[in-house]
Amino acid sequence: MKINLPLTITPAVFSALIAVFACFSFTANAGIEAFKPGTVIKDYGKVAEVNSSLVIPKGMKFKVAFDLGQAAKAGELNRSIDTLARFINMHVAAGVKREDISLAMVVHGQAASDMTQERFYKMLNTGKSNANADLIAQLVKQGVRFYVCGQTAAYYGITPDDLLPGVDMALSALTAHAVLAHEGYSVNPF
Repeated sequence: MKINLPLTITPAVFSALIAVFACFSFTANAGIEAFKPGTVIKDYGKVAEVNSSLVIPKGMKFKVAFDLGQAAKAGELNRSIDTLARFINMHVAAGVKREDISLAMVVHGQAASDMTQERFYKMLNTGKSNANADLIAQLVKQGVRFYVCGQTAAYYGITPDDLLPGVDMALSALTAHAVLAHEGYSVNPF
């Protein structure tokens, strides 16, 4: 059965179609294309320009601790570690002085493997390379502090010598968070 539809388009239908196409065209220009490399850590932490109504107070000093318990898939970059590069890049782009940003990451659970040197990482991850090593090295150069939970390390057999340069061992993740809080770090909620 063949149905013939009229070819007349009313002005209202035409306006509705234009609105729908405009939405699709806007969506096509948004998304991943909006994210560009930052000026501090160029290979990681891409950011999008945002017209924010939340004003960052002049001279604000950021002291933020992040918690990481989830490892990346073997051989892949851990997006939570990349968040640290993004934090630095986006705040510097927003006018915050680099020296006013202090970050730390407390690592526990399976994520501890993402903090290990190549030989140990490959042993844990069926021969795959640690895609996080370069990013961590760049973050350490920027003064980011990394603490692996010593209790987690004991469970997985990780020694301080197995950790990437610049990654330190803490008595526990609980201890690291308490010390960082004492030093004035807030905990990023996600």
